[in-house]
Amino acid sequence: MKKKLSEGRKMWLSVMAVFLVYATIFILFEDYDRKFLLPFDEASDWHLLLFSLAVMAGLGYLLFHYAKHMDKRISREQAEKENQMRRELTQNIAHELKTPVASILGYTETILDNPSINDDTCRQFIVRTHSQAQRLTALLQDISTLNKMDYAPEMLKMERVDVADLFADIVEETALAVRQRKMELRNYLPEDIIIHGNPSLLYSIFRNLTDNAINHAGEGAVIELSAKRLPGQWQFTFKDDGIGIPAEHLPRIFERFYRIDKGRSRNMGGTGLGLSIVKNAVVLHGGNITVDSPATGGLSFTFTLKT
Repeated sequence: MKKKLSEGRKMWLSVMAVFLVYATIFILFEDYDRKFLLPFDEASDWHLLLFSLAVMAGLGYLLFHYAKHMDKRISREQAEKENQMRRELTQNIAHELKTPVASILGYTETILDNPSINDDTCRQFIVRTHSQAQRLTALLQDISTLNKMDYAPEMLKMERVDVADLFADIVEETALAVRQRKMELRNYLPEDIIIHGNPSLLYSIFRNLTDNAINHAGEGAVIELSAKRLPGQWQFTFKDDGIGIPAEHLPRIFERFYRIDKGRSRNMGGTGLGLSIVKNAVVLHGGNITVDSPATGGLSFTFTLKT
């Protein structure tokens, strides 16, 4: 794999290239007096050449050391930023894991410490324990998905994916939840949407957006997905006419574990990673995503995916 040039080396090479070009033109044409390239016939020409080479060597030496220091400073700042992000992510993960684990321990300890507990209560605790275990599993799966995109994107298998069929399956899978909330999920996708991508991540994009709308748009909301063909890509619009979110939260909506209403989000079963997975998956597929809160209400996600 070809090594990528650092910012310092790029600067050094750029400055040296510009200086070399300037010095060559200046020397060969002698302040632009010469009309053609001729051999040096005066001592001053050679003196000028040697002086220019000396200046270039000195400038190159100074710039090279400055570039090394600049690279070290950039690397140090990036490392500090990454460490801070890792600490925050670790703290968030620990916080998110703590709630389901504590619930599971609490329910199981109650059952173990009370052998005479009646069957109905015991079953109720087991059901709740199972629910928390499912939430824990979903959280670990989401963390695993993000890690794959962050650290091993080259290991993701890419193939031709029919997005129209993929979303049709999601419509069927979420039909019960949509009916329970008296919502309507409208699918306006054409039939010929083929994306070269990872099936699992493409599924995650549309499933997480759908689940987010179902969980947060509010009862009776209408959810719509449409798409249009652009050169080399498809542009999708996923929107709802629900309660929306305040504008000040929009810039942070794709951050990991960012929640507008933390208690409500957990009660809905969300892991706080769904929209972060959406953004990372879209970017990995060569696209970009934006979110808007229209004046008519609800949320509108617009994103692209390369074909």
